[in-house]
Amino acid sequence: MYESGPDQCRRRPENRPDMRPVEDEFMAIAELLFFAYRDFIGEPDSLLQEYGFGRAHHRALHFVYRHPGMRVADLLDILNITKQSLARVLKQLVDDELVLQEEGVHDRRERRLYLTAKGLELTDRLSAFQRKRISRALVQSGPDGRSAVRRFLLSMVSEKDQPRVAELIDADITPEEWHSREEGNRDD
Repeated sequence: MYESGPDQCRRRPENRPDMRPVEDEFMAIAELLFFAYRDFIGEPDSLLQEYGFGRAHHRALHFVYRHPGMRVADLLDILNITKQSLARVLKQLVDDELVLQEEGVHDRRERRLYLTAKGLELTDRLSAFQRKRISRALVQSGPDGRSAVRRFLLSMVSEKDQPRVAELIDADITPEEWHSREEGNRDD
């Protein structure tokens, strides 16, 4: 597969005596992740391009959708991007009337994030592609597929973040609690 000419720029695993079967399996899984990610984001990427947006916009919309009223600081922590990058993304989303920023009730310095009706519609369109793909894949993966996929993907997250990510995706904690736990981990 993908061989070109006699030099074979890409060698097949069977032509690689230095690659053990376990390493070959890990490389195959890595390739599957690359292809799955490519297809998982392909359709949303096309829609985002119509708005002049990128993947950071998509991630911001996703988390604000999942956690309305989250603080900008919490989104920054979850996305793990620079303040400057997030400021640029949020400015575009606010200017295009997809996201509202409001002052915090108890702390006016806080900025709380909410999707507008327009933001909800775009997020629904973006996630529809992905929900359909995930649904199909889970059906094809069999009766234990859902739990196996969740365990596998959570295991791919850094060990220090696994408990917080598990709690966040299961909505047992708020993004604000996520952020405060991260702050606590930095003090250790």
